[in-house]
Amino acid sequence: MSLASLKERLGEHLVAPADWRAEGGPMRSDFDLNPGSSRWVEGPLKPAAVLIPIVQTEQGARVLLTRRADSLARHTGQIAFPGGRLDPGETAVEAALREAWEEVALEPEAVEVLGLSDAYETGTGYLVTPVVGWLARMPDLIPSPDEVAEVFDVPWDVLMDPAMLRRDHLETPAGDRRWFWSVTFEDRYIWGVTAGIIRALRHRLYGDEDELSLATAEDAA
Repeated sequence: MSLASLKERLGEHLVAPADWRAEGGPMRSDFDLNPGSSRWVEGPLKPAAVLIPIVQTEQGARVLLTRRADSLARHTGQIAFPGGRLDPGETAVEAALREAWEEVALEPEAVEVLGLSDAYETGTGYLVTPVVGWLARMPDLIPSPDEVAEVFDVPWDVLMDPAMLRRDHLETPAGDRRWFWSVTFEDRYIWGVTAGIIRALRHRLYGDEDELSLATAEDAA
């Protein structure tokens, strides 16, 4: 019942893939918590997409995430959704499914795309479109060793729980504070863009903070 409620809510509140436009602008960004700050790189935003894979299990909905490989030049070891830059001519859905296949061998045919969440601007100059996909069972995944150290899953209820969300910060070399959202689950520290995308999805589905506890309870498993 709760899985059916969740899937129905996702279908009702997400943007239809056919309505995606390459020239669309961000609705959320790293700067929401840092007003007045600017991007760290110059030039136009680079289009990218990530896949938010929600898996239907007997224990309820689970969300797949990756830990980036320690050998990568940037964002080493950080937790992320499968994803990356769009190739020329690709849509956000096509890029998210391709990247998930390349990073963790998630077969595109196993993913039922339910829609798109809020586009997110990063401080590094990317415009990231989150693509929400539904999986009928937990897939057998093989992380690409060059990109992904491991794949793991987190209960949907944890990511949607307002009490799990924190506002943290880092000190920049100039002595300024750069704020970001974070979620901690067991020994996993999910922060930055990934946590910001999770928070944006939660607000798209459930509305304002005061309404979240009642609304999320309808989909809790």
